[in-house]
Amino acid sequence: MNETGMSLMARAGDEPGPWAWVRVSRDRLEAFAALAAFAVLCAVVLSSASRLVEPDDYAYRASIVAMTQGHFLTLSTAQVDRLAAQLPGPVAGAPGVLQWVQLPGGRWISEKDPGYPFLAAPFQAAGIIRLAPLCYGALGCLGLFFGARRWLGRYGGAAAVVLFCSSGAALLFAWRDYMPTFTDASLIAAGTGALLWAVLAAEAATRRRTWAGLAGFAALEIAVFVRYTDIVVLGCAVVAVVAACKLRAVPAAALRWWLGSVAVSGAGVGLFDDLVYGGPLRSGYRPGEITFSLGAVLPNLRYMPAHLIQAMPMLVPGLAALAWIAARRARLRSAGDEQAAAARRDLAVGLALAASWFSVWGLYAAYTWTASPFGSTLQFARFYVPAAGAISLLGSWLVTRLPRRASLAAVTSTAAAAVAMFGLGAWSFAIMREFWLFPRP
Repeated sequence: MNETGMSLMARAGDEPGPWAWVRVSRDRLEAFAALAAFAVLCAVVLSSASRLVEPDDYAYRASIVAMTQGHFLTLSTAQVDRLAAQLPGPVAGAPGVLQWVQLPGGRWISEKDPGYPFLAAPFQAAGIIRLAPLCYGALGCLGLFFGARRWLGRYGGAAAVVLFCSSGAALLFAWRDYMPTFTDASLIAAGTGALLWAVLAAEAATRRRTWAGLAGFAALEIAVFVRYTDIVVLGCAVVAVVAACKLRAVPAAALRWWLGSVAVSGAGVGLFDDLVYGGPLRSGYRPGEITFSLGAVLPNLRYMPAHLIQAMPMLVPGLAALAWIAARRARLRSAGDEQAAAARRDLAVGLALAASWFSVWGLYAAYTWTASPFGSTLQFARFYVPAAGAISLLGSWLVTRLPRRASLAAVTSTAAAAVAMFGLGAWSFAIMREFWLFPRP
């Protein structure tokens, strides 16, 4: 028997024999299920021709194309005019450059946050821009798979990936090549999964945990550069790892590296904004264009739930899992066995994921632009998509904790649930895709 087979059986926890191979087969089945979920997402997305739907798509496309032509960040008026002439607009005769602003020095820049063009430009240059969101989505699925599997054990990774890939929001924004929504959500999912693995992998070497955590924070930091409001997720991650270090679940040496990475990235973004926009806390948006107000919370609570359930139905099992985790911890509070320890760990992880989720949704609950009965799920749901990774991880806890009395029945019911989730997601994708802000050609 070769070394690979022996190592696989050793990881299975038994002596070499048929049961070890069964466990290995189950591991492979779980990986295959996760790959299949991502493959279905790709197939659904690529089966429909892409289209620029909103002004945001045109703004990002102009930045990405300009980068492939060697014009980074800002353009002169003449360069913008030439770029607009090259790119088709939303209607005949309209310019193809929208939502760009003129800086005090006379040069022009997109008002959108600058990170996504840097990530997408290589794909545009290679002529495969449609694959840009999908490639970053693959990173998100990878992080979710290993993070959930470390936390929940067998089937946790596949469940998290299925929930992440099957939502209408994931399908819709992976379909929109020039929008960063699915990319920054995938980066957050990848970073969250990597940090979850790094914090819980107590038996792994400190150096390995440090590098995994650094990769996780790097993904979150890039997500912030793509969308500045993602800083609330990064802040939650910092609080979570500091608390884990206080509880001696994370080596102090690893924590120093992670916090150093956050400090360097924060300084880098501040320096970038100061050089380009004229201030470390400024962006391309005009003052007062993006506003948050507590007065928008109640209207958003009235209008947004229907949009969010349609776009991300996994929020229902996510909320149910959070309630179950809290109730289980309360029930086992006085116990001192392994069950109680697992309940404490689940509660700690659940609270960290919930903080990440609610920080994004709480921020945009106060966003005045979405506090309106007009518009569509396509327009409004995009602000809430960055929480998809955390929601999927919480939902996967519920999936793995449901009773499984018979192996065949468990596999059959799980497969049926996955098919149902993708069916619901495909329906939602089709409904949202039918909304066009501009007339169809």
